[in-house]
Amino acid sequence: MAGPLSLIGYGVGQGARVAWYASHYLALSRMRGPLVPPGEAPVSVKGRVPGWRAIAAGMRDLFERDWRNIEAGLYRAPEGLLPPSRAIAASRHFFRDARKVDERRLSRRHAEVLTEELRRRYPRYYLQNFHYQTGGWFSEESARLYDTQVEVLFSGTADAMRRQALVPLADHFKGRDQRELRLLDVACSTGRFLEEVAANYPRLNVTGLDLSPAYAAEARKRLGRRRSASIVEANAEAMPLAAASQDAVTCIYLLHELPPAIRPVVAREIARVLKPGGVAIIVDALQTGDRPDYDGLLEFFPIGFHEPYFSSYLAEDFSALFAREGLALESVERAFLSKVMCFSKGSG
Repeated sequence: MAGPLSLIGYGVGQGARVAWYASHYLALSRMRGPLVPPGEAPVSVKGRVPGWRAIAAGMRDLFERDWRNIEAGLYRAPEGLLPPSRAIAASRHFFRDARKVDERRLSRRHAEVLTEELRRRYPRYYLQNFHYQTGGWFSEESARLYDTQVEVLFSGTADAMRRQALVPLADHFKGRDQRELRLLDVACSTGRFLEEVAANYPRLNVTGLDLSPAYAAEARKRLGRRRSASIVEANAEAMPLAAASQDAVTCIYLLHELPPAIRPVVAREIARVLKPGGVAIIVDALQTGDRPDYDGLLEFFPIGFHEPYFSSYLAEDFSALFAREGLALESVERAFLSKVMCFSKGSG
């Protein structure tokens, strides 16, 4: 169990993290152009939009829960900020690219990666500059920038939200031999969450799957030479893994970026590779009604960013979607701007 000094260290570390990334968000807000391009109708949302006090309260609740989980031994305490030299370099890189992102947003350019060559290799819905980011999912620069961009967007809370997926994982793995278990992380991106999994379960056999060569390469760098970890470049619609081969499947922030017709396909694949008795843990954005005071914020998100499938995600019934594939919803936990859904596959 963590002691008082550990709590102090945690508080100082997470406070510094929020201050660092929130300051980037505020600076970005001052330097960017108008919320909508000239000539477009003003932004109008129907739902309630939380003020800064409500946002701060949501952050505080998230970090209090995070600490309780650490204190209970469900997962280890997070590492601190990057070393100053690396943090400053990442910051400079972020702001240099931010101007390009804003220019792309104001001109609504979100198909720069749509080329004939890529169309022969990747699904059409994948060939977009999601978030108006440079290079879409296809450049090394995009992969290097991604983690900073996400933390700035969430003011330093993204890692803490992802860590909540470790709670149902701890319950499922409790008392079991890690060496005999397998976990698949679908759309593993740069391997940020897999790094947490590997640190907490060093003997667990883990596989990360991602469609982007650049992001898969970044994930391999992050996981280093861990013998029990591997990264596979593949489409989540057709995973190159055997049926009933995984004890747990995690999926972090993927479903809101899939077209409605593709979500059932990916859910079917998750169910296929999961062993009977296994769990699927989904972390993604809140949906409409999860926190009514945040509904306006969720409504605005696809307007301010290029997120073409987010509006349909907000209304998706994931309990019914996964139930059709034989996965039962066991729990749902809110974690600030995210939610954690845990599904189980029957042992029959």
